[in-house]
Amino acid sequence: MPRVPPAEKPDPKLLKPAPKAGKPWLIIALVAIVAAGAAGGGAWFFASRNAAPAKSEAKAAPDAGKVPLPAQYFALEPPFVVNLIGSAGGARYLQVEVQLMTRDPESLKAIELHAPALRAKLLMLFAQQNAEELITRAGKEKLQAQALAEVRKLMKAETGKPGAEQLLFTSFVMQ
Repeated sequence: MPRVPPAEKPDPKLLKPAPKAGKPWLIIALVAIVAAGAAGGGAWFFASRNAAPAKSEAKAAPDAGKVPLPAQYFALEPPFVVNLIGSAGGARYLQVEVQLMTRDPESLKAIELHAPALRAKLLMLFAQQNAEELITRAGKEKLQAQALAEVRKLMKAETGKPGAEQLLFTSFVMQ
C-alpha cells in the first residue's frame, strides 16, 4: 500500500471564517421587538393614568344625568288664617295656603302622619308675623324660609330626616 503523505494544514491567515448571514437580522428583529414593546408599554401607562379620572367622571356623569324622582306635594288644609301683629289701622289678617314638596315616598307618608304637629308649628309662626314686613316680596320669602326650617326641624326630630324639600305658598292673602 502506498503511503499517503499527511495532509498539510492550511495557513490560518488564508482561512477566513464564513460570514454568519442570519445573526445580524436576528439582532435587528430583537431590537425592533424590544422597542415596540417599550413603546406599547409607555403608551399603555400614560393612557391608563389619564383614563382613571375619565372613569370616575364617567361614573359620576350618569348620576348627574339621572332623572330625580317626581315631586310629590302635600297640602296642609284647611288654609291657615291668623291675626297679624303691628297693624295701626285696625285688625289685619293673613290667610295662607301651604303645600310641602318632597321626592321621597317615605317622607310623604311621614308628612301626612305628622300633619297636625306641622300645622300647629306653622300656625304659631304665622301668628307672630308683622303685617308691614309681609307686604314686600322679601318679607314673604323670609317667612317661607322660616316655615320650611320649622317643618324640617320637626320632621328631623320625629323621623331623623328633614322630610320636605320645599314649602310653597299657593295662596297668600292679607287684609
